[in-house]
This record gives sequence, structure tokens and C-alpha cells, in this order.
Amino acid sequence: MANIKEKNGDGTKLHVAMFPWLAFGHLVPHLELSILMVQKGHNVSFISTPGNIDRLLPRLPENLSSAINFVKLPFAGHKKLPVDAEATTDVPFDLVPYLKIAFDGLRVPLTEFLESLKPDWLLQDFAPYWLPPIARRLGIKNAYFGAFNCGIFGILKPPGFEEYRKSPEDFVTKPKWVPFETPVFFQLFESKAIFNGAVVESTEGNIPDLDRIAGVLDGCDIIVIRSCNEYETEWLELLQDLHRKPVIPVGVLPPKLDETFKDTDAWLSTKKWLDSRKTNSVVYVSFGTEAKPSQSEFNSIALGLELSGLPFFWALRTRRGPWDSEPLELPEGFEERTADRGMVWRGWVEQLRTLNHDSIGLVLSHSGWNTLIEAVRFAKPMVMIGFVYGQGFNARVAEEKKIGHMILREETTGSFTKEDVAQALRLVMEGEEGKVYRESVKDMKGVFGDMETQDRYVDSFLDYLVTHR
Repeated sequence: MANIKEKNGDGTKLHVAMFPWLAFGHLVPHLELSILMVQKGHNVSFISTPGNIDRLLPRLPENLSSAINFVKLPFAGHKKLPVDAEATTDVPFDLVPYLKIAFDGLRVPLTEFLESLKPDWLLQDFAPYWLPPIARRLGIKNAYFGAFNCGIFGILKPPGFEEYRKSPEDFVTKPKWVPFETPVFFQLFESKAIFNGAVVESTEGNIPDLDRIAGVLDGCDIIVIRSCNEYETEWLELLQDLHRKPVIPVGVLPPKLDETFKDTDAWLSTKKWLDSRKTNSVVYVSFGTEAKPSQSEFNSIALGLELSGLPFFWALRTRRGPWDSEPLELPEGFEERTADRGMVWRGWVEQLRTLNHDSIGLVLSHSGWNTLIEAVRFAKPMVMIGFVYGQGFNARVAEEKKIGHMILREETTGSFTKEDVAQALRLVMEGEEGKVYRESVKDMKGVFGDMETQDRYVDSFLDYLVTHR
């Protein structure tokens, strides 16, 4: 730790502390940005719980894992949480509020770390609403680093606007502070699903998500967004106007294929199956680590895949963590009926290598921002169906850009049928009407996959941090 202070003595190198929320959809983007910063000669302290850091380290080559200062804060957990649960992927959705309460318990050890090292900048996530005042007291510049795209923040009530959003129905219309036309706000079934927890909190001791985010946005010095001007210029400009502080995009942080890793048996089996399929013929199915459909939705997805007649590779995840007591079950006979054209894979999937395979023609996903970026990075159009948080919002932005198509859902219940799934898949994979998605995603790949563009965004971001340290 002493070396960090010595290296930063010339004023051109930074020490940046990263403090992400306990979800891998947040941890990984913070890690990706950390890697880019250390590769440019800056020093990074990556702060999280012991279990999460231990799970992240195998993702890194040894030279990078040793370049980043990984700081393991003692994590007390919560009596309602399983003993080893340290991330959202470890627990069912109804236990996530207790994970946030436990996360708030990191305040004291984090403060002690910041007091001892005094980094130049602290990049934090949405959850620690209590952190900006601590950073200010210690004289540490504080930035909110959002793992989401920028548009999702357009739904948050900015300073200077009176409150009027008090029910789920209030979230289905365009807010009065958004001056441009956009079709991307919530449907009623989505706003009902997120209202408890995001707007009002029923778990004793927890703080609603919108209050957490508001505390961070109000207290930070700058807002840093994992996005780019080429994707959402209007939203970036609006966010800066509304919050009256710099909003800096760092690019989408597209993943890089690391061909230095050894081929695993799992990848060789996956590749062998994909090699047996025609180019652009396979539907890759993945709903990430956060999304878990209901059993009824799960059935419609499976039967829709079957009805479509298309080959598919399904990275199947049936539960949220080992303590999820209600695992999903495939419809009876599904695997037997689709064995000639479908692969249901229940183990770890090397997603980047799978997406990069020529046989993958489209991605059926929950439209999480990480998965969306990865799909576009490899020019794969999407069929999208959101389940939690802002996934539906992401999907509508993507549909507006014509890089993905949303499965039709009933407005108030969110229900959909196997026919809806099959129709959407065939449209994007084969239909003349779906040609626009197949072509547009190739154009957007030039934005999401261009490493020189990504490099310019990070350089501009770091120049700002150095100048305003």
C-alpha cells in the first residue's frame, strides 16, 4: 500500500478506489475499467468482500491480478442470509434486500481504508448512499460509476422537480423532465414488479433503491456512465443538464477474447456441437445471473424454442444460487423432442467464445446491459424479454436502435405465449422483416467492438480525473 503513494508522487498518476455493488453485473464492469486504468499506468484499489474477490481473480491473467490492489473488507453478512452468500447470484430474489443491509455494514472498514490511503478518486456504485459525505469529509473526489446505460437514469426524479410518481401507473408515461420523444419507458407489469424495493421498501432496515441512487447522484462530484455518445447522446446530455455536474461516458467496455486461456473440456464439447451447425443458424439462449423467469414464463420460452423449429444452444440456469428452493423445470419431454437440433447446457459456458462462433445467428436474452453489449460486440441480433430491474427498458432502447426485437407481452400482466416466442425468433433469424435487425447490429458492432474508440473514451475520462484530482 505504501508503494501506491510513492508512485503517485509526480501528480500524473492516479490512485483510484473502486467500490462496486455485490452483483457480478456490477463487479465485472468495475473490474474491466480497473484493468484499463492499470494498463495505462494508474493504480487501482478494487474493494469488495473476500468471496467476490476470490471469484473474480481467476478471470484475470497473473500480470493483471498482481497489478490491481484487491482489498477484501470483512463481511458480516446478515442473519437472514446463508453463511457464504456475498453476491446477488448466491441468493433468491427475496433475500437481496438483506444483502443490501449487510452491504451497508461495510461502512466502517471502508472508511478506515479510505482514511489510511486517501486515494485521489473513489468510484462507487448506486447502493452506498452513505458514502459521498464520507469521501467529502476525507477530501477524496467521488464519482458515481454506473454499470447501466444512461437512459435508465432518465426515469429518476432530478433535483428541482416536484414529486409526482407515487404509484406503478405513474411510471408508464414519459417524465416531464424528458424533452425529446422516446418510447422506452416502463410497461405496467414492469413498474409493478420493481415498485416494491425500488420506490417503497417493505424489508425493515433497508433503503429503497431510488433513494440510494438519489443519495449517490446528489452527493458525487461527477457521474461516470458505461456508455457512449454514439449510442445515447440525448440521454447523456440530458443527465448532465438535470444534475448540473459532469457526466462522462467511459465507453461500453466491450469484452476482449483472451485466446491465451487453455481450452477446457466444456469449451471443446460446446465447440464440437456448434461446429456441426450451419453459419448463423443457432439461437443462443442465456438469461444471465440475475434474471429468473417464473415457471409459466419458463415453459413458454422452452415451448416457443421448440415451436420455432430453430437449432438452439441453451446456457440453462434453473435457480438463483444454491439456496433457491424453487428451481425451474423444463417441460416434460422437451429435451427428448428437441435433441436433434438443441443443446441444453447446465454447466459453465464460455460466453464470449460461444457468441463469437459463426454458427450463432441470434441471442435470446433478458437484455441485461452486459449481455446486450456482448451480443452487439459480436454482431448478433437479439430477441429480448426482460424480467427484473431495467431490463425491459434496455430492450426498448435496443429495439429503438433496431439491434434487437422484443417478444410481445400483455401490458398489465406481462404474459406471453410460446407462439409469441417462436414468432419473434423466426422473424429475427429468417424473416424479411427481421433483416433490419441483422443489418443494424453489424453497424453497431463498429461502435461497441472498436477498441480504438474505447481507448479514446478511457483516455478522455482519465485526463479529466488527473486534471480535477
